Amino acid sequence: MRITVIGCGYLGATHAACLAELGFEVLGVEIDPDKRAALTAGRVPFYEPDLEELLLEHVQSGRLRFTDDYQEAADFGDVHFICVGTPQLAEGMGADLSQVHGSVEALAEHLSGPTLVVGKSTVPVGTAAPLADRLTELAPEAELAWNPEFLREGFAVADTLRPDRLVVATRSAQAEQTLREVYADTLAAGTPMVVTDFATAELAKVSANAFLATKISFINAVAEVCEVTGADVVDLADSMGHDDRIGRKFLNAGVGFGGGCLPKDIRAFVHRAGELGVDDAMSFLRQVDSINQGRREQALAMAATLLGDSFAGARVAVWGAAFKPNSDDVRDSPALWIAGQLHLRGAQVSVYDPKANRTAHRVFPTLTYASDAITCAQDADLVLHLTEWPEFREIDPVALGDVVRRRQVLDGRNCLDFDAWRAAGWTVRGMGRR
Repeated sequence: MRITVIGCGYLGATHAACLAELGFEVLGVEIDPDKRAALTAGRVPFYEPDLEELLLEHVQSGRLRFTDDYQEAADFGDVHFICVGTPQLAEGMGADLSQVHGSVEALAEHLSGPTLVVGKSTVPVGTAAPLADRLTELAPEAELAWNPEFLREGFAVADTLRPDRLVVATRSAQAEQTLREVYADTLAAGTPMVVTDFATAELAKVSANAFLATKISFINAVAEVCEVTGADVVDLADSMGHDDRIGRKFLNAGVGFGGGCLPKDIRAFVHRAGELGVDDAMSFLRQVDSINQGRREQALAMAATLLGDSFAGARVAVWGAAFKPNSDDVRDSPALWIAGQLHLRGAQVSVYDPKANRTAHRVFPTLTYASDAITCAQDADLVLHLTEWPEFREIDPVALGDVVRRRQVLDGRNCLDFDAWRAAGWTVRGMGRR
């Protein structure tokens, strides 16, 4: 069995490299010439732990290669995975499905004979069924299945090779059997497979993301209560986490979530619910989104208080630009948004991120970017810890105190050792913490 992966961005490049690792011959289809050239040379044009090594290994072995030719892809593949992006529409909250429809149309016109096309992109419920009909219209012997991805940035390789579940939607036993063959090693390792219909598979991804976003915004809302009552949100979350019905994961209060999935997925979910006439059922997700955005403003307000209610002329060090550690993704990043707002309000801002300086610079070229955390904090009136990279937790607050102008730190991720920093003479503030 030979496999094509159409769209070799974050999802597609990871899926292609991991399929090659599973032993398949893989052809990636990527129309962006710069991205395709990088992948062909064995380079990943973004940061994801372990991915570049895996991709380079299989490019060099010949098991993985890349093209922009849909005819070549149609001739090559027995199974075609659709891994293109579905970003938020520029003019609204809905998902932009132009790449999904475009890739299926471009592939279908070259298909002849039995083949399976598998959607992995995150799409609104109700997308796959008409797309399946369109595919059959264009290529009568082709069939569509849906197999949503559940990747976490920073853990994408492990999540692809050793997922906690597989969800597949098919219209025939043959399509199901083909996907069982693709994932034979994964299933043999004990990964459960949920076989269902198109609508359920489409909802599986967005529902999971909506639930996680809700959990984060819940603890962030509680953090606001903690801030005005003197309670400590970390102790509170630890207490709640001992209840196995709740669990401790995703109960970390801070400046909120970001990235290319959770924010746009919950907005698209609300938008689609409105189109289906059940807007009230998903209206709480609007509040989830609002709470999340509000935490960024709260961090700015706390920073202003520490700086005497004026950003003008203040020197602020921002540790972190990516929306999460182990990634260089700055899409909808709370850290970079806060850094940008500080700059716009008159502060002199220096930013350092172990992996995201380059991607952040493309978004905010007017900010200053430092080569390391200590240089970033030189003569700072305030240090903001906004992305929880391990190296920031390991910094000696005593040594750092000799570098800054004022020993003040706002921990937007609530993971520094407050006692150690305070013992070193620092004023320390957290999000919902004593």
